[in-house]
Amino acid sequence: MKDALIFDDICKIIAQPRSDWRRLAFAIALDFGGKLATGLAMGIGIAVGMGLAG
Repeated sequence: MKDALIFDDICKIIAQPRSDWRRLAFAIALDFGGKLATGLAMGIGIAVGMGLAG
């Protein structure tokens, strides 16, 4: 019985931690969305500025 407990402990220590792919995907999407919004705002600002300048 004691050997089974030691084996379980060893398995827990050796087991690889799982990576949280949802957190990574959310960070990438948030970064891409921020860049897209910034580019869109700059494009609209340049278009409006050129339109006003004439």
